[in-house]
Amino acid sequence: MGLTMGLNMLLLLAMVATNILSLYHLSSTLQSKPTPPPAPVPDHLRHQLNTIRATLTHLTRLRSTTTTTSSSSSSSSATPSDLLLYTHLAPIASSCRDNPDLLHTYMTYTPFSLCPDDSHLAESLILRGCHPLPRRRCFARTSSKLPSSLPSDPFSPLPDSAVLWTKYSCKSFSCFDGGLGFNMKLESSRFTSSGSNLDLSIPQLLLIAKDASSVIRIGLDVGGGTGTFAAKMKPYNVTVVSTTMSQGAPYNEATALRGLVPLHAPLQQRLPVFDGVMDLVRCGRAVNRWIPTVAMEFLFFDVDRVLRGGGYLWLDHFFSKGADLQKVYMPVIGKLGYKKVKWTVANKTDSSGVKNGEVYLTALLQKPVSR
Repeated sequence: MGLTMGLNMLLLLAMVATNILSLYHLSSTLQSKPTPPPAPVPDHLRHQLNTIRATLTHLTRLRSTTTTTSSSSSSSSATPSDLLLYTHLAPIASSCRDNPDLLHTYMTYTPFSLCPDDSHLAESLILRGCHPLPRRRCFARTSSKLPSSLPSDPFSPLPDSAVLWTKYSCKSFSCFDGGLGFNMKLESSRFTSSGSNLDLSIPQLLLIAKDASSVIRIGLDVGGGTGTFAAKMKPYNVTVVSTTMSQGAPYNEATALRGLVPLHAPLQQRLPVFDGVMDLVRCGRAVNRWIPTVAMEFLFFDVDRVLRGGGYLWLDHFFSKGADLQKVYMPVIGKLGYKKVKWTVANKTDSSGVKNGEVYLTALLQKPVSR
C-alpha cells in the first residue's frame, strides 16, 4: 500500500515538472518575434524533458509490475513462494509454464531442508521441455553407501547399494533386461568387433580417422544410456561424455558409478557443449523415427555446431520406416553436406521392424573442413 502511494506521488511530481517546463518553453516561443524561424529547443531543456519522460516511463512500468505482482499474489496464493522468488532471478522456460501443475508440485518444498524424493517429477518436466529446471534451495537425497573410489574396470558389476531405488520399479541392476545396458558382461563385448555390416567397431572407427589424417580426442555420445561407448573409448585415450536420462531406470547413476560423465540433457534441448570443439558425435538408438522431423533437423544442425571441421557424425543403428528413410530422413541428413564415409542400410528384423516395415541405417559422416 505504502509503495503504491509513493509511486503515485512520484508520478504526480514528474507530470507537474513536465507541464512547467512545457509552459516555460511555450511562453518563451510566443514572446519572440513572428518573422524569424522558431528557435530550437535548448539542449538543457531537451535533456531535462527526455530525463523526465524516461522517469515517467520507468515509474509507469514499475507501478504496473507492482500492481500485477500484488494482484497475482492475492489471486494465485497456491503458487510456491520459492518459484515466485526464482522468477526474479532467472528466466523460466516457456514449456515450464505450460505445465503449471507439475511445476508447482516440483517447487513446493521446505527451503533449507531435505528435498522431496521426486526425481521422477524432474524427469517428467524435462521431457516436456521444461529445461533447465528452476533451481531449488534444498538438500538433494543421495545414497549413504557410495563406493570409496572409482572402479578400475568400468565393466565390473554395478553396486546396488549406491542407488536410491525408491523412484524405480526395479530394486537392483540385475532386475533390468540385459539389453538396457546394465549387464556389464554383455556391455563389455560391445564396439569391439563387427557382427554385421551395420556395426562399426572402435578399431575400425579409429583406423578410418587415421587414414584420413584426422584425430579423435574428445566426443559426445547422444542418448548414451549407461555410458558404454565412453567406457570403450577410454583405453584409447579418447574422452567421451554422454547425454542420458533416467526415465524408468538409473542411467545417469550407472554412468557415474562407472567413472564416466553423464550429462542430464534431453534430446530436444541445445547440446551443452561449445561450438566447434568435438571430434566425434555419436547418435545411438535414442535418435530414431519417433523424433519429429523438424526437431531432428534442429538436432542435426546442433551437432554440426559442436563438431569441428573434419569431425565425424556417427548415426549408429538409426531406425525408420523404409519408405521414410528415402523420402524424409535422407534429405534431412543431406542438408548437412557431409561426406559419406560409411552408409549401410538393412532390414530391422525384430517383431516391431517386420510389422512396421522398418530399416536400420548406420552412417559415418564427415563434416567439411571449411564451408
